[in-house]
Amino acid sequence: MTQAEHPFAPFIRLLGKGKKGSRSLTIEEAEQAMGMILDQQATPEQLGAFLMLLRVKEETAEELAGFVNATRSRITPPVRTSAELDWSTYAGKKRRLPWFFLSALLLSENGIKIAMHGAQEHTPGRIYTEQLLPLFNLKPSKSIEDAENHLAYNNFCFLTLETLNPVLANLITLRRTLGLRSPVHTFSRLLNPMNGQFRIDGVFHPAYGPLHAKTAQLLGQSNSVTIKGDGGEAEVKPDSDCTLQWLQEGEYREEIWPRRYPKRLLNETELDINELPKLWAGEIKHPYGEGAIIETTAICLKLLSRAKETTEAQQLAEEMWLKREKAAFNQ
Repeated sequence: MTQAEHPFAPFIRLLGKGKKGSRSLTIEEAEQAMGMILDQQATPEQLGAFLMLLRVKEETAEELAGFVNATRSRITPPVRTSAELDWSTYAGKKRRLPWFFLSALLLSENGIKIAMHGAQEHTPGRIYTEQLLPLFNLKPSKSIEDAENHLAYNNFCFLTLETLNPVLANLITLRRTLGLRSPVHTFSRLLNPMNGQFRIDGVFHPAYGPLHAKTAQLLGQSNSVTIKGDGGEAEVKPDSDCTLQWLQEGEYREEIWPRRYPKRLLNETELDINELPKLWAGEIKHPYGEGAIIETTAICLKLLSRAKETTEAQQLAEEMWLKREKAAFNQ
């Protein structure tokens, strides 16, 4: 007796039927396909084929939007308290310390509710945001309700992908098996799980900046900025010009953020995450780190309409940094 075709097979056929027969998925098809994956209704063979066909073809904004919709519909319970700024952090840092984390803390200290989310270690040799939390007496949120409480009391929360969706967290670790990143690394950045009115993320490859902006438009997220930043994180390199992809009230534009320092600064030979709390406390000096913190903070202030012009945003960011509560995270 002939067995019926597996329900997930049509999605692989759409992507892999050759140059003339294949096509990208619609938003609705992408949402249905990712929904089946997250509900574990696709076989491992189908999953690998699906992800790698997308990787070779390169995902479209419509596909990414569909994947996000499927994931967000499976985040429970529904979010009641919205963050002001959604901050995704999935790349991990390799050549520089994650100074952007201090930008997020600086903004939260000044009353801006920040929901940060990211993956646990999926690529060896990188520093991930979750590793930084204990240095500042912070803990990852164990649930959506826990995140809402953290936002209420600390203006800051951090959610792991494992907490948001364990299946998706497992998918992102497949890079070690497949040898390549998959679309999961891209659309996870766009999840905005706490419904932030504003959103910031980072990319490593320049082509992904406009793709993120178009996806955000399809998702109805009107105010966001994507940074071609250090190591793929949302962090300005203060010693080089930085490409930004803005969405402001739904309108797209590109901007080059000017470098703070005229010459490139040397990379550290060794990365010590303990330098982050030491710099916050004023115990050490670090020109690159301070430049990255101030410039990244300035971009956020401009995104949040706390400042209209770049120079105004930079001046405000510098004032906030100088006035920070240096003993805030003393253990």
